[in-house]
Amino acid sequence: MDFSWSDEQLAYKKAVIEFAQKELKEDLIELDRQSGFSRAGWEKCANFGIQGLPFPEQYGGAEADIMTTMLTMEGLGYGCRDNGLIFGINAQMWSVQMPIFGFGTEAQKQKYLPPMCRGEIIGAHGMSEPDSGSDAYSLRTRAERVEGGYVLNGSKMFVTNGPVADLAVVFATVNPDRKMWGVTAFIIEKDTPGFTKSQHIEKMGLRTTPMGELIFQDCFIPEENRLGPEGAGANIFANSMEWERSSILASHIGAMERQLETSVEYAREREQFGQPIGKFQSVANRIVDMKVRLETARLLLYKVAWLKKEGKPAVMEAALAKLYLSEAFVQSGLDAVKTLGGYGYMTEFEVERDLRDAIGGTIYSGTSDIQRNIIARLLGL
Repeated sequence: MDFSWSDEQLAYKKAVIEFAQKELKEDLIELDRQSGFSRAGWEKCANFGIQGLPFPEQYGGAEADIMTTMLTMEGLGYGCRDNGLIFGINAQMWSVQMPIFGFGTEAQKQKYLPPMCRGEIIGAHGMSEPDSGSDAYSLRTRAERVEGGYVLNGSKMFVTNGPVADLAVVFATVNPDRKMWGVTAFIIEKDTPGFTKSQHIEKMGLRTTPMGELIFQDCFIPEENRLGPEGAGANIFANSMEWERSSILASHIGAMERQLETSVEYAREREQFGQPIGKFQSVANRIVDMKVRLETARLLLYKVAWLKKEGKPAVMEAALAKLYLSEAFVQSGLDAVKTLGGYGYMTEFEVERDLRDAIGGTIYSGTSDIQRNIIARLLGL
């Protein structure tokens, strides 16, 4: 495995950081307080090329390999403090654009990928339901076969980008008796009769990412909007989850590096008992642990990216990276707050928000418990 970077890749990462620091600096404290969504920030990222990074030029992308894409998202996480905006972009790239690219017809790719890459439309992914989350395939949303297509009835919960989505990749079962083999995917546009979206759901962190419910009442979906063959939904979902688990937390590496730098700077400057607090072993050790977590998470992430670049399976590695990186971000968030003390706890210093945002990483794209189950199963337990 070779994790060295070319001068071109490093220059692009630097450009991403400079772009984010210059262009993505809205009043984030107020945006977070109001649970606001920055459509302007979304469009700026698209104009820079973020949403199209790993996709072919013919669909509006940049044809960057997965290693370059991961490095870019790492830089975005370092330069942009809006974890919610980055999370929403990642959610679209890996669980909407990637399934359409991997399983869609040529007509579907041509219709939906270019405007998503350009930031003109926003995509959402509908799998979780009020009564099914970790048990992903116990779906109640039904897709009944009718002449010319399907009629959907049911609802999806905890949908990232849901309230602002222009289209959604939605999973429903055409035959509950077949369990996971009855699950089928559909592309549903926002103006489809029978399809409604809830308002934004208030949440603990990632407050600048809209999250809501998708509701289907006798919603007719033409057959041309089915994604992949009937019954292939489980395979499509598993593929998108491997991509999502591999990539959605890459920006956290950049955020953890920013946390570390903030903590080091504060520990050098803040004095108590006549010396910088970084001279106290308990503080220094805590910051060292932040560094160890950062570099370990980085190596796990790069290994997943390398495996996918080589076309090799990365189910185990993606689960390991998702589990470790999400929990490392939480712990480093706690350590940053502890290091800055009362200032770390205050909203205006923008340290506590990273901690609130980090908690969600242990839940979305498969909880930490589910990642442990996957890893245990792959170990033969």
